[in-house]
Amino acid sequence: MIRIRSLTATVAGLLIAAAVPLVGTAHPAAASDNGQSVRPAMGWSSWSFVRRTPTEAKIKAQADALVASGLKDHGFVQVNLDDFWQKCDSNGFVVDDYGRWAVDTAKFPGGIKSLSDYVHSKGLKFGFYVTPGIAKNAVTKNTPIEGTSYHAKDIADTSRTEKNYNCKNMYYIDYSKPGSQEFVNSWAKQFASWGVDYLKIDGVGSQDVPDVRAWDKALRATGRPITFALSNNLPIADATTWRGLANSWRTQGDVECYCGPGSNGSGYPLTDWSHVSKRFDAAASWQPYAGPGGWNDLDSLEIGNGDQVGLTADQRRSHFTLWAMAASPLLLGTDLTHLDSVDKAMLTNDRLIGVDQDGVAAKRIVDSGARQVWSKKESDGQYVVALFNTGTSGNATVSVNWSQAGFTGSGDVTDLWSGAHKGVIADSYSATLRPGETRLIRVKPVSSLKSAAASPGMAVAPTSTSAGAAPRTPRP
Repeated sequence: MIRIRSLTATVAGLLIAAAVPLVGTAHPAAASDNGQSVRPAMGWSSWSFVRRTPTEAKIKAQADALVASGLKDHGFVQVNLDDFWQKCDSNGFVVDDYGRWAVDTAKFPGGIKSLSDYVHSKGLKFGFYVTPGIAKNAVTKNTPIEGTSYHAKDIADTSRTEKNYNCKNMYYIDYSKPGSQEFVNSWAKQFASWGVDYLKIDGVGSQDVPDVRAWDKALRATGRPITFALSNNLPIADATTWRGLANSWRTQGDVECYCGPGSNGSGYPLTDWSHVSKRFDAAASWQPYAGPGGWNDLDSLEIGNGDQVGLTADQRRSHFTLWAMAASPLLLGTDLTHLDSVDKAMLTNDRLIGVDQDGVAAKRIVDSGARQVWSKKESDGQYVVALFNTGTSGNATVSVNWSQAGFTGSGDVTDLWSGAHKGVIADSYSATLRPGETRLIRVKPVSSLKSAAASPGMAVAPTSTSAGAAPRTPRP
């Protein structure tokens, strides 16, 4: 997919790409060849903050803020409308003449295409939402399947109901029946005509592999480049299947805590540390399946509104660091119209964004209670290493030997949160971290420096004999 960006954003993207080239690694299955999501998606999604009350005005306001804040210029270009765009009655989803969900025009008076056009006019990409199956109302009315002689009753398996989080009342589709693929095709064609660039299909489990295959085929048939995302808490036993059919897959349930004061737990806080920290184990387990064209999605990035999201500043940096190390999509879930200055500095740190966009999912190399270390090697021979104290009380000294990361000797170290060059450090690295704090470093093995020095026109970076704990990372 070619992202439409401002000149500034294009230059920034090129700089990131030049600094952190993609690395190809072996995977248990080939990635989807639909040509989308060569790097993890970046942008904003409506679910965390807007939740069940999306409107045309709210989505436009967030798109405006994405541009005005400068986040777009750092690569955050996706604007995703999640669930609750549809209209329901007592029998489930209201449907159009061809059995597809009808838009709630009270929320979206201009329709979805008009909203998509607005998002595109800002140089952004538009994302949308659906779940597997066919609506009960379509079957009850026996609506025709567009472009065919078949009808809803010809393809519905009314003995089974699909998972749906909104209007419910969704039947399974029997893909052995003629007209089933054509029904999904008609829906995909409609979405493409509305200008959808990214489609999230939610409520997916192992039983929905036929639906995922059908949607993959249908999206390709539209001729429009559409990134295909799966959600949520997908079983790892089918990881190779998800990787072959889609561009990302949610590895766990929602990151939201649903502990706010509003209806259905909406409002602040959006999340808490327990919902973020449980992602560490999932990221470690799913690590082998990520790579260009297909990513392990750790869910929304809850950074943007300061402490009220439910995380301290240290925890928010750790949140971002883990997502970046895992090469997860970076889809903000916060209210961008009230962007916190501390969080804006986090989100516009191109060194962190570059770690996410390098196309490499890190491995966990130290797992000792609250002390964790993750590492990945990039194509230029440099390593990115993250040290975490995932605890909620007490400082912890976290250490890593360079041999654990993948090389021996000394390494030239740069702190990626602060940008400070720490010099050459021999053998190992340690940091004393506050509860929930992280240290993220880029390390160039000294042997690489020596090789560079031997080449004409190459200079060796300044060195230091200092070792041990690096100074505390300053707050941006």
